Amino acid sequence: MADKYRVVGAVRETLRAELEHDEEVVLYGEDVGRAGGVFRATEGLLDDFPDRVFDTPVAEAGIVGAGAGLAATGLRPVAEIQFQSFIYQGFHQLAQHVARMRSRTRGTLTLPMTIRTPYGGGIHALELHSESYEAGFSHVPGLTVVVPSTPAETSGLLRSAIRHPDPVVFLEPTRLYRSVREEVPEDHEIPLGESRIAEPGEDVTVVAWGSMLQRTLDVADDIDASVEVVDPRTIHPLDTETITDSVKKTGRCVVVHEAPRTAGMAGEITARINEDAFLYLEAPVERVTGYDVPVPFFAREDDYVPDEERIAEGIRKTVEF
Repeated sequence: MADKYRVVGAVRETLRAELEHDEEVVLYGEDVGRAGGVFRATEGLLDDFPDRVFDTPVAEAGIVGAGAGLAATGLRPVAEIQFQSFIYQGFHQLAQHVARMRSRTRGTLTLPMTIRTPYGGGIHALELHSESYEAGFSHVPGLTVVVPSTPAETSGLLRSAIRHPDPVVFLEPTRLYRSVREEVPEDHEIPLGESRIAEPGEDVTVVAWGSMLQRTLDVADDIDASVEVVDPRTIHPLDTETITDSVKKTGRCVVVHEAPRTAGMAGEITARINEDAFLYLEAPVERVTGYDVPVPFFAREDDYVPDEERIAEGIRKTVEF
């Protein structure tokens, strides 16, 4: 029988299961061991796996670079970066080495490495703790970029990420860590690169991921329209077919994300809809996003992240066009 977990529990128990499943899995990062992680997502794992759970120095370039070496020698490293924006210090390792190894060696070496990191706003954290950089990671050929939206989705996608033969950036929505609780099936895998229809509808398609998905579902329940909600799950590679098939059915689309508007994934999704489903559109694709400014401090953070009112207004604007 499936147990109920919040997202943080789903992460912890999936990591535990994968450490038990495969002796090549190694877990490491800042404070993941004795402290159990900044959000306690790795609590207790050091006690159970003292030879394969390690604390590291505060050195993100070293964390990412070490993972390349570990993976190249046959291990499956799972690195944690405390907050997504801290990975900027290791982005050169990620883009220049980790993402390129399969191509550089013509498939001789692959790097089955997972980089877990909390991302996104909503918890009133300090500077460089609340950014959403999924579009930037998606621009690096060779990386798979995954964003879960529920505890069960987190477990299934994380298991697939750890077992994937190539590097995966796994973005865990900070706001969801301790929100909803649901049943999480044991040992289930969700294929990477496949979207899901989170809510079927007929009038308008809304594409949303991470913490924006639940807000969109809440709006869909209350708005006077039949809203189909698509959860991409994997931001790169993006399952375009599921999105465009939905748009061909509804004729309208809204894309919701908390990253900045300019060059955000909403623009890429809009372009693909224009390429594959333009003649089915009955209204321009609407974007509901964060703003083109740094994520503000506590007093203004809630104004930055799209809320139910902004999402509902975007849907109404599209439906009434």
